Order: sequence, then structure tokens, then C-alpha cells
Amino acid sequence: MANGTGDNSYKFYKVVLTGGPCGGKTTGQARLSTFFENLGWKVYRAPESAYIYLSGGACFADMNSDEAFSFQENIIRTMMQVENTFHDLAKDRCQNVMLICDRGIMDGSAYLPRKDWERMKANNGWHEVDLRDNRYNQIIHMVSAAKGAEDFYSLAGHKTRHEGLDSAREIDTITANAWVGHPYFDIIDNCTGFEAKISKMISAVCTRIGIDLGDRLAPNSIKRKYLVTHIPDVSEFPHHQEFSVVHDYLVTPSRKMQARLRKRGQEGNWTYTHTIRRPEINEESVELRMPVTEKDYEILLAQRDDKHHTVYKIRRCFLWQNQYFQLDIYQSPCPDKCQGLMLLETFTAQDRDALTLPDFITIQGEVTGDPRYSMFNLSLKEQFWASRDTVDQMEDD
Repeated sequence: MANGTGDNSYKFYKVVLTGGPCGGKTTGQARLSTFFENLGWKVYRAPESAYIYLSGGACFADMNSDEAFSFQENIIRTMMQVENTFHDLAKDRCQNVMLICDRGIMDGSAYLPRKDWERMKANNGWHEVDLRDNRYNQIIHMVSAAKGAEDFYSLAGHKTRHEGLDSAREIDTITANAWVGHPYFDIIDNCTGFEAKISKMISAVCTRIGIDLGDRLAPNSIKRKYLVTHIPDVSEFPHHQEFSVVHDYLVTPSRKMQARLRKRGQEGNWTYTHTIRRPEINEESVELRMPVTEKDYEILLAQRDDKHHTVYKIRRCFLWQNQYFQLDIYQSPCPDKCQGLMLLETFTAQDRDALTLPDFITIQGEVTGDPRYSMFNLSLKEQFWASRDTVDQMEDD
């Protein structure tokens, strides 16, 4: 897992996120990226190569068998080149690096008759042990909502998704079977709610790498939030990572729906996330977090909700006595209620009295669940405060 810099203390970890339609792969990629970025890793994301072509107008239904064979072969070659390029980038970084692959090489084999796959391997000198076992450190299969969470199965928001429930189940099965044999293959099913499913996925990656999570991703873990009144000089903090964060709320077609854009970065390098909270289904609100390009981010900003201020923060992430914390320091320009505001957050399953908080920070008190400190309400302009909609707020991210 060394990253090629010559210093074996750094890791290069290559994980595939695969699965059936509507399995949580897109949200999982965004959440996994954020989690490891907060730990100080450099995270690269290799896009789904088939989606590049299919969203650009290519269609298997328009091809004869020879054309489809050649097209699938080129999809795999594209995937290899993209992954190799990210691998080369990782060699020059003096830090831990994770490459999250939106599907991997063996996914391509799932859509070919066995005889065609054998012919493709022979033509290119490919071997399954190399393509499956040696190329990736870990495979995560996110089971389709069509298997056990049918109420959540949706075709909305995906340009190339058109499968019904039966077809989605079949695709999920053949995709999982394509990876059987990998030494580190984790199946993330739908036996829990969606949030717990995402946490289980992140936990599976951390366990394989050897990162001690404590109880942060435990099923009964909740976010606790504290109002901070004083912090010491940054030199007195333990090892930490610091990010600039910009949040904007967007106009949505429904009062029960929320949408938000996040821009997050260090030293001028940014990642962009579009988050949508959909209305409740069976008493569970579903959040979809999608990484977007800088261009898409700028386009989506045109939908900014004028009822809300843009929120600027400095986010400082650190470990204290095996507990992971993030400190949000609100920045100007900001509304009066955010002037000087600092909020400390952590996920934990510990009882309130058992949690040890950083002793070098002055904490006024816990504000978990206090609507005055939700980012949605903090960003809301004063003239709209009295008439604000009563809806569940998205988790701050």
C-alpha cells in the first residue's frame, strides 16, 4: 500500500465502490471522500467510465454484437487509463492517498457473455487475478435498494438509469458475482436504514486499512454539538487538518425538500458537493450527496436561495483521546448571529456524561438539537425567520 514516494509510511489505498442500481454508491463516494479528507488523506475519485460514454449519447441498443464488444473493451481500457493516471499522481504526494473507483474493471465483465469475456482477455493478455485481486485493495458492493429497500428505489436524478425492480435485482446479482474471489470483498446490504448503511460502508473501509474508529460510526452514534467561547492559538492544537468551507442553500420545488452546495478545500484546491434531502419515506428522510465538478457547481449556484446567506467557515479537524472532532469557526461576511460563532461537533455513542471533551477549548455548553444552531437557521435571513418552514434540517457536513 505504499504510495510510490519511497517512504513506506505513506499509504496508497485503492477501493472500488460498486453495486446494483440505487444502492447508495454516489452518496457513499461523497461521504467516504469527506471522511478521509478530514483525516488528512488526499482523496482521488475515478469516475464511472461507462457513464461518460452513455451520458454522451452512446447506446448499447444501437450496436450490433461486434460493436458492443468493441465498445465494452474501450470502456475497460478507458477505466484502466484513468486509474493509472491517478496512480501516477499519487506517487508525487507525501501523504496518505485514497483512490475511490466508481466501479472497477470486473464490472465490465458482468455485462458480457462468458465466451466474449474470455475472448477479450485473450486478445489483450489480461488475467483475472491481476484485474480483480492485484489491482484493488478492497471491493465494496452497495446492494441495490431493489433488494430489501424497495420503497426507496428510484430512477429520479440519474440520466442513464432505467431499470425496473426485477432488472435492478438481476444487475445487482451479476455485478456482485463478478467480484467473487477478491480477498477483501465487503457486501453492504439494506438490513439497516440508509444512514446506517453508509456508516457501515465507511467502517468497512476503515477496518481493512486499520483505522480505529472508536464508536464514531456505531449504529447508535449521534452527532453532538457544543458552543465554544474560546480557543487557544493554533499552535496549541493537536495534529489537525484545516479546510475552508462555503455553504449555499438552493431553491427547491417542494417545501419538504432541501438542497445545499458545499465548496471545501485547502490551499486553493477544492472539492464540490451537492446535497439533496428528499421528503420522508417510511419515516426516514433520505439524503443524497453527490460530488460535482467546478463547472457544475457554478451552474448550480444560479439556483441559490435568496432567503439564505452564504455561510463561510474554517473547519479544523482533529483527534482528542481517540475521539474525532471538528471545530467550525464561522467567518465574515456573515449575519450578525454568526459573528464570532464557534461550534464543536463529534459523532459518538457514549452517554453525554461519559464523553471527554478537549480540555484546551472553552465550552459554554451543549447545543445538540437546538434549532438556533442548525446551519439552515443560522444562514436564514432575519426577514424570513418568523415564517420559516418547519422541516427537518440536513446534517451539517
